Formats: sequence, structure tokens, C-alpha cells
Amino acid sequence: MKNSSLLLACYALIFLSCSTEKSENTLTKQEIEDGWELLFDGKTTNNWKTFNGGAVTGWKIINGELHNSGVGADHGGDIITKKQYTNFELYLEWKVAPESNSGVFYHVQEGLTDAIYESAPEYQLIDDKGWPTELEPWQQSGANYGMNAPKNAQVKPIEEWNTTRIIVKGSHVEHWLNGTKVVEYELWTDQWLQNKTQSKWAEVPDYGMAKTGHIGLQDHGGLTMFRNIKIREL
Repeated sequence: MKNSSLLLACYALIFLSCSTEKSENTLTKQEIEDGWELLFDGKTTNNWKTFNGGAVTGWKIINGELHNSGVGADHGGDIITKKQYTNFELYLEWKVAPESNSGVFYHVQEGLTDAIYESAPEYQLIDDKGWPTELEPWQQSGANYGMNAPKNAQVKPIEEWNTTRIIVKGSHVEHWLNGTKVVEYELWTDQWLQNKTQSKWAEVPDYGMAKTGHIGLQDHGGLTMFRNIKIREL
């Protein structure tokens, strides 16, 4: 009887361990009820296409992670969601290889330009601590690239996963990095237009003007890895 009780206790511990283990690239029952949808299931790129193109090429799925080409210089092609979003909360986890950088875009428009970053605002991802040259504040992780520098941003060590949230509701935008709000701005206001005229986007008329569009992931400089990409419309 003692041995049986011990065996049952062991089974119970194993079951408890398995049941509390975090499952990547899945939604909880509560998340489903709250309206979240997966953009990446850990196995396919069915929800994605190449920016200004067709099927996804150059990207790889490795151990449930979505990897860009790792070559840099847009070799694998930036990718966008097949679906377009207006007001939403986007969540994803990411990490970059040493001296690598990438970005997350929203309200992406196709057919206007060959460069995704000339179409849409970008949440910057980069190896802040290992970058070989000094970064401008608007180049740091969590920034609205080229426009708004992050405040109180803390990037995790290179081997650890960072968490990103982007909230867009009407003209209001928030960037969150590892649980901290690091950027907040209002699109299309006088202040925003002034910032644009003083930035690298001054001569890019379509930049940031769309009120709806695709979510985009960049294949730009070195290797970036993504997982747990999910979104809910607001």
C-alpha cells in the first residue's frame, strides 16, 4: 500500500509539472475568449506572405521559432500578414543574434514602395548592447524607428527572449518592451507631422499615413527569431 501511494504521488507530480509547463505558439482558453488569434502556429507561415510578393521565402521555422534568413540586407524578403488590421494589440517574443537588427511594422501598405520601412511605422529590434557603433536614441530597441526614442527601455541579455506589445487604437500608439511602456505617440497630429519633417522620412510622403494595413516583420541585418506572435483587434 505504501509503494502504491508513493507511485500515485509521483504520477501526480509528473502530471502537475506537465500541465503547468508553458506551451509556445498556442492560445489559452481565456485568450481565445478575449479575441486573440495566433499569427504564427510554430509550424507554418500560412498567415504570412512576402511584402509586395507571394509566398514566404528565405525564412525558416526551427524548433517552433520563426527565423528570418540571417543573411541581412533584406535577402529573405520582409514578410507581412495576409490580413489587414486597424485597431489592435499585437504581442510577440523575439531575440536577435549578435550585431543583428530587425523591426516590426504596422499599417503596412503594398504597391507604394519597394521598401517596407517607407510605408509604415516600425518598432525597432536590435542588439543594443553589442552593436559595434553608437546608436542614436531613435535606433534603440522599442523605438518608433526614426521618430520616437524609447524611455526606460531594458533589453534582456542576447540569449534571452524579449517581449513586445504594440497597441494601436485610432491615432494613439504605444510601444511596450519587457512589460514597460517605452514609447507613446499620436499619429497625424501637428507634433507628429513636425517630427516627420525633421526625420529621415521628410521626403517619404506615404510613410505612416495609412489608417489600416498589414503587420510586417523585417529581414534586414543578421538573424532575428520570433515566437508567440498573436494579435487581438480592438
